[in-house]
Amino acid sequence: MTPLTVAELLKEQRTRLKLELVTGEKATGRKVATADVNRPGLSMAGHLEHFRAERIQIIGRGEQAYCAKAPQKTLVAALSRMLGHPDLPCLIITRNLATPAALAQACRKYNVPLLRTSLDTAAFVGELSAYLETRLAPVTRVHGVLCDVYGLGVLIEGDSGIGKSECALELLKRGHILVSDDVVEIQKRRGGILLGSCPEPLKHYMEVRGLGIIDVKLLFGIGSILNASRIELVVYLQQWEPTTQYERVGMDLKTSKILDVEIPTVHIPVSPGRNLAVLIEVAALNQRLRGQGYVSALTFNQSLIERMKKPAK
Repeated sequence: MTPLTVAELLKEQRTRLKLELVTGEKATGRKVATADVNRPGLSMAGHLEHFRAERIQIIGRGEQAYCAKAPQKTLVAALSRMLGHPDLPCLIITRNLATPAALAQACRKYNVPLLRTSLDTAAFVGELSAYLETRLAPVTRVHGVLCDVYGLGVLIEGDSGIGKSECALELLKRGHILVSDDVVEIQKRRGGILLGSCPEPLKHYMEVRGLGIIDVKLLFGIGSILNASRIELVVYLQQWEPTTQYERVGMDLKTSKILDVEIPTVHIPVSPGRNLAVLIEVAALNQRLRGQGYVSALTFNQSLIERMKKPAK
C-alpha cells in the first residue's frame, strides 16, 4: 500500500477537491490509512463505542448544526475523546460552512488538521473516496507482458528470453492492444479486481532482442496501446520438456495468486513451430466462455458420459 499523509492529500487534491487548511499545519504529517470516510454525528453526541478514528472525519451541515445547538460541556467532552485518538488523520468541513468554535479549539488542542472544502458533502465524499481507493490500493510489480486480447487482460509470464515480447509483437500485428512490456504494475481494487498498467518511463515502448527498443505507438498507431487493463488471465510460457506432462483436456482450472487474488492460469509449452499468439487468442476466448459459465472440457466429458449410458444397438 502506498502511504499517504494529510500534507500529500492537500498537495495532490487541493485544486480538484477545493481544499484549504483551516488549522493544524504542523500536524499534516498524520497518516491516512483507509479509503473509507466517517460522518461523526453520533460520536459528537457522545456515542463513541463504534467510533472509527482511523478514517477521515467529514463535518457536514448536520454535524455543524449539532455543534451550534449542543450543550457545550457535552460537545467538548465528546470532541476530546474523538480527537484524542492518535490514529485520526484529519477533519474536513464541507460546503464552506462556518467552523464551530468548539471544533476549532479541540483541533488546536489535540493538534489535529482541520480542512475545509466548498464542495457539497455528497459530491465531496464520492470524489474523496474514489481518490483514496486508487491512491491507497495495494500495488506490486511483476516481470511480464500485459496485453488486451479480445477485450480480456492477459498477463504473459515466463522465464527471461522465452519469447514474451515477441509473442506480444505478434498479437499487436493481429490487432490486439499492448498495455505494458517487461514490467507490469498491478493494483488491487475493491472487489478483488486487479488492474495492470505500465510504469511511466516504459509506456508504449517495447524491448525486442535483436531489434532493441521500439515505439509501439508510432509503429502501430495510437489504437495499439492502452493505459490500463483488468487482469483476467495469466498465460505462463515455459520451455517444452519431453518428460513433462502437460494439460491435454482442460478439466482442472489452474490459478495464480497475485495480491491474494486468484487469477485463472494456463501453462503453454514453447517449442519450435508453435504459434503462441494464436494459442493465446484461443486461451482468451476460452476464458471468456468460462466466465459465461461454459467449460468446453466439462461439456465434452458430460456428452461422453451420456453417450456411454445409452444401450448398444
